[in-house]
Amino acid sequence: MSYHAAAALQSAVYAQLTGWPGLSGVPVVDAIPSGSGLGTFVLIGPEQVLDQSDKTGDGAEHRFDLSVISDDAGFLAAKLIAAEISQALVGVPLALSLGRLVSVNFLRATARRLQQGATRRIDLQFRARIEL
Repeated sequence: MSYHAAAALQSAVYAQLTGWPGLSGVPVVDAIPSGSGLGTFVLIGPEQVLDQSDKTGDGAEHRFDLSVISDDAGFLAAKLIAAEISQALVGVPLALSLGRLVSVNFLRATARRLQQGATRRIDLQFRARIEL
């Protein structure tokens, strides 16, 4: 098992999301932007990696989170962005600079209000299987 494909996966996910037409104009970041207002953005979040090696070769399962954070009123805008993220990643081949992506699957989503209802957050979790 190896963690060394983690950066390759993050780079591929970032490239896919920033190039996806349905997410045009939505910033994709790996740290919450500083400044006065939040706005709406996609946050590349935590990741857990599990060994999936077998006698045929090395492999890893990456469970990673992507969050839609928005200060728009209501959940609709955030849900539309979350749907675009799923369309951009599931069933679409991603080019990795290291290893071979076998699959990306949607695992779950959690929508909630933050800051006494002023901010919406949808956390999406995906599972990627990578052969090394």
